[in-house]
Amino acid sequence: MESFYNIHYHLLEHIGNPVRRSLANEIDWSHNLIGIKGSRGIGKTTFLLQFALEKFGKSRSCLYIDMNNFYFCGRRLVDFAGEFHNNGGRVLLIDQIFKYPGWSKELRECHELYPQLKIIFAGSSVMRLKEGNDDLSDIVKSYNLRGFSFREFLNISTMGKFTPFTLEDIVTNHKEIAKNLMKHVNPTGFFDSYLHHGYYPFFLEKKNFYEKLLKTMNMMIEVDLLFLKQIELKYLPKLRQLFYELAINSEEPSTNISKLAESVDVSRATIMSYLKGLYEARLINIIYHEGEEFPKKPARIMLHNTNLAFSLPMKNWSKQMLYETFFYNALFRMHSMNIGNRQCTFIADGKYKFKICSSKKDIKNTSNNNIIYVYNDIEIGEGNIIPLWLFGFLY
Repeated sequence: MESFYNIHYHLLEHIGNPVRRSLANEIDWSHNLIGIKGSRGIGKTTFLLQFALEKFGKSRSCLYIDMNNFYFCGRRLVDFAGEFHNNGGRVLLIDQIFKYPGWSKELRECHELYPQLKIIFAGSSVMRLKEGNDDLSDIVKSYNLRGFSFREFLNISTMGKFTPFTLEDIVTNHKEIAKNLMKHVNPTGFFDSYLHHGYYPFFLEKKNFYEKLLKTMNMMIEVDLLFLKQIELKYLPKLRQLFYELAINSEEPSTNISKLAESVDVSRATIMSYLKGLYEARLINIIYHEGEEFPKKPARIMLHNTNLAFSLPMKNWSKQMLYETFFYNALFRMHSMNIGNRQCTFIADGKYKFKICSSKKDIKNTSNNNIIYVYNDIEIGEGNIIPLWLFGFLY
């Protein structure tokens, strides 16, 4: 046990100056079993350690453990939790939980045996709270840690304290909101940098951002997908090829599943299974027509975020594709998002119709209040024309 405390203290001393994530304000910390899911490289470990540092300092009542530790090859998690609890432990932070066989069953056992012990665990966005007969969904409060929003990136870049707005706030009061923000900062001066490298925490490190991101993307496929989805290693080239095909065709207005299956040389059913895995790994976003969902044929497939595009130098990405990718990524976690029609690009919550515009000539018939034009090259909007960057303030 003492060696785990030594690791815990060492990590706290070397955490640096982590950025406080907006998710910290959304979590109900009073719950005794909390799950933090997120894609690889998004900052889950730092999130756990920051919580420990803020709330407990160097108190022995809180302990961080990583299930990659070989110690747990010969010791049950529930027994370790019992020893920690019996020695005064009150909060156990568990990282990489999905690496431990039978993790969901033992977390339930811990919850039942030690009701006074708070457990906060983190793991891949691909893992499920329900696996076979083991279902934690009734006792776990689960949250998703996303990449940095444009607002968070702006706060980091300017030492600002800008707060988020709801979608309704932005649609209704965008002009006033933008004017107030412009008194403190010009967000447009930071927006291209965010699209380029602002979503992942890697830009805070003194390392090659794209080398780190490329390695992380490969780990998402090679470890998270193959391990959690139990896909045989021999199919790894198929998964990589599929992601490549999706990336280079991400500007296409529709998705041809048959063509993808032929290109990758697998069945349509396998393509659909792989698509779901890539979506859960947060490498792609899958968009449907209203009233449709998986396993229906997707209306469109896009990269999950714009940083991924810049790490894939296969082509010169259009501004339109980047702007649409940014917009969808900013909204899809908190709002239902569907593909639009000829008049609009996306429909949010079944009522807001957004047309993403990369050029002024795309803004037509502004008297039609049913369409909200989202345009990048403006600081402050007017009427039903809203600056694109403002949607980066949704979380």
